[in-house]
Amino acid sequence: MITLHIEPREKAQKLDTLRQTGKMPAVFYGRKEKATSVAVSQAEFTKVYKKAGDSSIIELKDAKGAEHQALIKEVDVHPLTGDFRHADFYVIEKDKKLQIEVPMHFVGIAPAVKDFGGILVKVQHALKIEALPKDLPQAVEVNIGSLATLDSQILAKDVVLPANVVLVQRAEDVVASIAKAVEEKEEVVAAPDLAAIEISDKKGKKPEEGADGAAAAPAGGAKDAKAAPAKK
Repeated sequence: MITLHIEPREKAQKLDTLRQTGKMPAVFYGRKEKATSVAVSQAEFTKVYKKAGDSSIIELKDAKGAEHQALIKEVDVHPLTGDFRHADFYVIEKDKKLQIEVPMHFVGIAPAVKDFGGILVKVQHALKIEALPKDLPQAVEVNIGSLATLDSQILAKDVVLPANVVLVQRAEDVVASIAKAVEEKEEVVAAPDLAAIEISDKKGKKPEEGADGAAAAPAGGAKDAKAAPAKK
C-alpha cells in the first residue's frame, strides 16, 4: 500500500508560510473520524497522487506511528502553475463497501478501426463501481477487440470487472463506440465568366486629339478665349 507521511498542523498557521517550506495543508476525516488538520510534503504528495489517483487507498502515517487508510477525496490545484495546494483525505472503514469511479484503460485493437477506417470514440473514461476497500481496483481494462463493425458499441455491462467488484451505474451506458470517418469534399470554385465582366472605356481615357494632333479644347474654353482681331 502507498504510504504518505503527515504531521500536525495548527489551524492558525498561515498557509502561505507553510507552502514556502515545501509543505501543503491537508485535512482527513471520515464517518467515524473527526476532521483533523495536517500538513504533508508537496513533493511526496505529488508522487503519491500520480500513483494512486483518487481511486486507490493510501496509508496516512504520522511520526508517532498512527495510521489511517484513506482515499484522496479532493485536491486544490494552482490555476497557473498546476501545483497542488490542498488535499482532503476520506478515512475509510475496512468492512464497509465504497462506491467510487475508477479510470478505464482501453486495450487491444478494434477491427472496425483497422479494417474499415472507423474512429474509436471513448464515450466514458471512468466507471462507477462498488467494493470493499481491499478489493478496489486502481483501474479497469476495457478490451476494444469486440468493436468489429461500424455500428459496434461497448456498454458498461460488457466491461469485465475483478472479483467482488460490482457495477453501480446504468448497465446500458455506452462506454465506447465506432464513428464513421467523414470524407471532406474539396470545394470547387467556378472560373469567372470573362464575357460577363463589363470593361469601362472611360476609366483612364486620354483627351481626344484633333486631326492636326493638338489636344481638343476643354469644355467652356470657347467662351473664355478672346476673339482674334480681324486683319485689315
